[in-house]
Amino acid sequence: MKYVLVIGDGMADAPLGQLAGRTPLEALALPAFDRAAGCRFGQVLTVPQGLAPGSDTAILSIFGYDPRTHYTGRSVLEAAGMGVILPPGSLSFRVNLCAVEPDDQGRPVIRSHNGGNIHGREALGLMGALLSHPAFAARMKDACMEITVTDTFRHIGIMKSAARDLAALCLTEPHNVLDQEVEGHLPRLVRESGDEAVRQLCDDLRDLMRLSYEVLKDHPINQERRAQGKLPADMIWPWGAATAMELDPFADRYGHGGSVISAVPLVWGIASLAGLKTPRVPGANGDLDTNYEGKADAALEALLRDGDDFVAVHVEAPDEMAHAGNLAGKLEAIQNIESRVVARMLDKLWASGEDFRLLLLSDHPTLMTTRTHDGSPVPYAIYDSRTVRASRAVGEEEPRTKFCEKEMQRRPLVMEGTELMQMLFEQRA
Repeated sequence: MKYVLVIGDGMADAPLGQLAGRTPLEALALPAFDRAAGCRFGQVLTVPQGLAPGSDTAILSIFGYDPRTHYTGRSVLEAAGMGVILPPGSLSFRVNLCAVEPDDQGRPVIRSHNGGNIHGREALGLMGALLSHPAFAARMKDACMEITVTDTFRHIGIMKSAARDLAALCLTEPHNVLDQEVEGHLPRLVRESGDEAVRQLCDDLRDLMRLSYEVLKDHPINQERRAQGKLPADMIWPWGAATAMELDPFADRYGHGGSVISAVPLVWGIASLAGLKTPRVPGANGDLDTNYEGKADAALEALLRDGDDFVAVHVEAPDEMAHAGNLAGKLEAIQNIESRVVARMLDKLWASGEDFRLLLLSDHPTLMTTRTHDGSPVPYAIYDSRTVRASRAVGEEEPRTKFCEKEMQRRPLVMEGTELMQMLFEQRA
């Protein structure tokens, strides 16, 4: 028996006027999704009530790790995905390279959480210029901070700090405050704290953010991007502070090991901490033009060639499109997951002759109306080749159910996302 998990990041949504009151999942024709829902279909609360909805808390939950007891912050997961081990007495941060531009009154406003989708040589060039700038390098040294750079907008900061009252520190997620003034969302203390170290930490981060803007706003790379009609990438934005996190091995929990196919460090980190393999796929970039077939084929190779029992495929594109306010892009991303990942895997797994089960879901809704995450339940489906084979054996058509939010509301609600792996592995009803 082979077990597959497919996560379409941020696929779920609310009804939209542009789609005649339907959600993207409801409006699209998605036959492979409907095949999965024909076997078992329902709704699940992936993020426990009271926790902020995000891929970090949701995917931990989906993999069976209760974020209420395991979660210490997003950035430590991303650090693990990049091979960065958090030393004792240190904090980690996700560091975005954002696009900031002045409004008509000259006040800096955050226009893009990903620096206009900065990547490759431009991302490396800007971060290299920032880290080598004398004033910025000196302030980094004063703050005892180092930044691990990637060729995307996503970077990781590690800071030696004695701060313990992190609950007093507010670090805003940049994708939640698009088109708002920067100054109102810089790091701040939400209450009085007797922890002098956390006050210093707050000051350090604010200074580094402001200084990064002064260094980068007129850099030649950004001047060229503006000339090409692109957004600049001109401010670092630290968020997702975390301390060290440990996860017990996935294989010990469920008796099955395997691989996780993704393009983002967050998911690599969860997999790595859980003892799962994280093969990289050329052309998988976490955006709309990611290598969908390559991800599906890497998963199939892990199952059918390498002998894995379990494989997960995570696709970031719908979430990125929703954050960008790009409805057409979100629709295209969902269609690509259906036709180029799920349908491809169903067909090739059937051709292999292996029995298999496939769990399909969105980790959380990412709403087009707000361009942010939401904590509402999401639809899930579990496809079972044995169920379909039994139907075919007696001349019945393969069962199908529309995979969408409207249909899920007629189905039972699974209150704990941590139950999903047990359901996939048939360790609970």
